[in-house]
Amino acid sequence: MSTELIHHTRYLDGGDHKLHIRHIQHHAHPQGPAVLMVHGSIENGRIFYNDKGRGLGNYLARQGFNVYVLDLRGRGQSSPAIGRGDEHTQWHYLSEDLPRAMHWVAEQHQGKFCTVAHSWGGVLMMACLLRHPHLIELVERQVFFGSKRSVRVHNLERWFKVDVVWGLVSPLVAGFHGYLPARKIGLGADNETYANWRDVTKWVRQRRWIDASDAFDYQAAAKTLRLPPTWFITGKKDHALGHVRDMRRFMAELGMHDAPQALLSKRNGNLHDYDHINILTHSACLDDHFPKVSQWLKGEDKDPQVS
Repeated sequence: MSTELIHHTRYLDGGDHKLHIRHIQHHAHPQGPAVLMVHGSIENGRIFYNDKGRGLGNYLARQGFNVYVLDLRGRGQSSPAIGRGDEHTQWHYLSEDLPRAMHWVAEQHQGKFCTVAHSWGGVLMMACLLRHPHLIELVERQVFFGSKRSVRVHNLERWFKVDVVWGLVSPLVAGFHGYLPARKIGLGADNETYANWRDVTKWVRQRRWIDASDAFDYQAAAKTLRLPPTWFITGKKDHALGHVRDMRRFMAELGMHDAPQALLSKRNGNLHDYDHINILTHSACLDDHFPKVSQWLKGEDKDPQVS
């Protein structure tokens, strides 16, 4: 582990479960601003950091931030791990886990904080804010990587990853095991409950963003609220899970057509044509877009790269 960084393991008690938060800070910046990081589906907080000092979480800590990386319920070091019969859904993430984590971070720093999300984590963050608008005042600004609510783009990668693997194979495997063992079958970095797979799949396929559990209309709510400033970023080689057209459709649903956005590619001046995962893990990130993300979160760059 990098010696200048301090990693703390925190747990938030949820009664029948515990949420893990990895707190990363630089020894020279104990009072730095806070950032809450939220991962997406079939993954955990490790998308943002590792114990060797790599990743966006560690990078931001070196820039003076207090970084809080959340493992959603049953994922990563949160306990108990997802297994057969677990039935928690997106509702639990939106109405329990994320609000609990947000309030806890706000209490640690007695003020606003920023959020960073990857993939479905951005959808969860926005859905949480739309459902619980009092939480909006806690968030200074946000950065989302490869976030989309629905998938409308059509290409071979979408057909294989979304239609075949996620839409056909995953429910068969989940039905047999009683949960989706994504890590075991090489589908992702962590597992999902079958119930949450169903929730995610409904949202991905729906044209209108309405919650099946209680008919909450997220698009209607977005029209009445002022959401935090958010920078939407994706990569040129993200052909299915965070395609730029689907990202922009998500922005439109939120009423954020004019929000800053970036398509990271060599053509647009970046060092690499990034995909859905290496947009956060490629070695070039440190000298490419990570510095711009840090500047945006600090409020130093009011008009980040728009591509």
